[in-house]
Amino acid sequence: MSIQEPSNRYSVIREKNPREILLLRGNGCKWRRCSFCDYHLDFSRDEEANFLLNERELAKVTGCFKKLEVINSGSFCDLDKKTLERIRSVCEEKEIHELHFECHWMHKDEIPKARDFFSEKGIRLKIKMGVETFDFDFREKVLKKGITAESPQEIAKYADEVCLLFGLTGQTLDSMKKDIETGLALFERVCINIMVENSTKMKPDRDVIRLFAENLYPVYIGNDRVDILMENTEFGVGDKYEQ
Repeated sequence: MSIQEPSNRYSVIREKNPREILLLRGNGCKWRRCSFCDYHLDFSRDEEANFLLNERELAKVTGCFKKLEVINSGSFCDLDKKTLERIRSVCEEKEIHELHFECHWMHKDEIPKARDFFSEKGIRLKIKMGVETFDFDFREKVLKKGITAESPQEIAKYADEVCLLFGLTGQTLDSMKKDIETGLALFERVCINIMVENSTKMKPDRDVIRLFAENLYPVYIGNDRVDILMENTEFGVGDKYEQ
């Protein structure tokens, strides 16, 4: 297996919550212990190279929906200062009023400063956090997420949106439904990711995926507050894993 540069870093999401989306590159996820994740391999310690790449992708933004989501295989604070400044200036130039970032729990105390930085230009910052599940023991003992908060209410003090991860051995129809309903009760939006093959030892459980597809997908696919990614490339950025 080889790790290659993602072939597509810009896309437009036209259905639920229409927005442009960018996959930028930072200096690397600082947690890097999640048992299911290899996204952190898309990084570089060369901040100037990162900025040049990110600037090229940011030039593709049109402001067509006045909303922009920026992901970077880690947290927003892994992006260099010049990239963050460029994101703000592009939002201002294109009259983008809503910006979505991802953030790991370990960086929660950096969120208020980031909100202030963008609000100076009239940009609302929405934080999406990958909790994967609200089952504390499963999340921390199996998935190794590093989220110390045991209650969803505590997470909701920092995050506006959450990502959930389904399709894993040990999950049930009831546990997945409970996660979704908890997310909808406490957060503005829920993004459901279905586990796919990657370079980690964690493998998709086809029986659990079938349970979701047959019983929960039909219930929530029409919900405007719920994004469902049966494949991790369905937003149009990144690439499928190839062994």
